[in-house]
Amino acid sequence: MQLIEPLEAGWARVFADHEAAFQAVGRQVQARRAAGQQVLPAPEHILRAFRQPFDEVTVLILGQDPYPTPGHPIGLSFAVDADVRPLPRSLANIYRELASDTGITPPAHGDLTAWTRQGVLLLNRCLTVTAGEAGGHRGLGWEQITQTAVEALAARQTPLVALLWGADARRMARLLRSAGAGVIESPHPSPLSAHRGFFGSRPFTRANAWLSEHGAEPIDWRLPA
Repeated sequence: MQLIEPLEAGWARVFADHEAAFQAVGRQVQARRAAGQQVLPAPEHILRAFRQPFDEVTVLILGQDPYPTPGHPIGLSFAVDADVRPLPRSLANIYRELASDTGITPPAHGDLTAWTRQGVLLLNRCLTVTAGEAGGHRGLGWEQITQTAVEALAARQTPLVALLWGADARRMARLLRSAGAGVIESPHPSPLSAHRGFFGSRPFTRANAWLSEHGAEPIDWRLPA
């Protein structure tokens, strides 16, 4: 399977010297498919986050890995297609916190692309997963690739605030802080951990406050119905 797909120009520059890393993880993913595993998301969506303009990212929402339910992952962390019902439980918890934090009434759908159009990058530490096996692709090599992405964002020296949700994402906190980025950490919004500190963390208003303090436009977190 070919993992190097046309990327946005800024991301293409970021990964110009990393073709070997993509090929290595691609071989691992292909081997799992050949063994009969259902790998998610669909191949054309695996690198979807890197088709968003690199220079326009002001908010990074970093998660763990794609939803392990067929039909759910679309290459943007926590998002699903607009027709998916019911919503994944992690996304339902994100919406609960969004309403509590901002007063916004979330839509019935889980399409978060309106956020990406404002410079919110929806990224996971791992970009693939085997159906039914959350975390099953840890250690395949995605972490090296997504760390490169985070390092490149932080190195731009333009305003960036990161919402790090879950232990895998929070490993990037020190790197981001050392580069001067804003960092808002919490447990993952999964039902297994949301009550341990995700609820009440106010990530949306805190991110906007940080952006305003650093001369950047805040995000309109409303999503079209």
